[in-house]
Order: sequence, then C-alpha cells, then structure tokens
Amino acid sequence: MKTPRRQAREDALKILFQFDWDTELSIETALARFEVCFHQSEKPVSEFAQSLVRGVASKKAEIDASIRAISNHWRPERMTAVDRNVLRLGAYELLFRDDIPSTVTINEMVELARSYGTENSPAFINGVLDKLKTLNPRPDKAP
Repeated sequence: MKTPRRQAREDALKILFQFDWDTELSIETALARFEVCFHQSEKPVSEFAQSLVRGVASKKAEIDASIRAISNHWRPERMTAVDRNVLRLGAYELLFRDDIPSTVTINEMVELARSYGTENSPAFINGVLDKLKTLNPRPDKAP
C-alpha cells in the first residue's frame, strides 16, 4: 500500500506530465482536469500534491536551469517527459522544501522513475539529484 505522501508525489508527477505535454494549460486547469478525469477516490487531490505542483510550476525556470547545469549532455528538453518531470519534482523538493529530507526526496524520485520511467531512469534520476544535493547544500533542511 502506498503512503499518502507517495501517492501525492505520484499524482503530482501525473499532473506535471499533463502540464508539460499541453503548454496551453494553466496549473489550475491541470489540477482540475486531473481531479475530474484521473483521481479515482472521492477525496480531492491532496494539499501536498497541489503544493508540489504549484511549487514546481512557479520555480520551473530555476529548476530547469539547475538541472541543465548538472546533467551532462542532457538538456531537460531532450530528456523523456517522465524523467524531466521526476527531476523537476525532485529538484523542487531539494532546493525549495526545507521540511523534506534530501534522502527521502531522492529515494521517492527513484521509486517514481522505477514505476514510470525507462530501465535506465532510476540510475539517471539518482545521479542527477544526488549531484544537485551535493552542489546545493541546505543547512536548514530536515535531517
């Protein structure tokens, strides 16, 4: 059984994928569309998932610049949509969320990559996010 936070990250990834695919879509429309079309339970998309989606969307340019700077020979535009959005989600948690430990973020993103990415995605995601964490130490981050 998935933990509520793992489910929220999975939902956030799906919403970000949709938002990435349809550039005309607003974040609010993407959240609403996901809620209506894909969220099977009676409960709304969790606040945690919504905060992740909104956070990634608001910091997308900064996040993509950080990913571009450390992912040798792989610009975000050239990555698979799943890998790109898992990295965006992970980078947002690493760079902008002090309440989530880095090890938790990296482990969760590797699991998302295992479920939704290619055979090579988990190692790629792990390597990029670990490098991002190393190059951007956050002393106020949760242990």
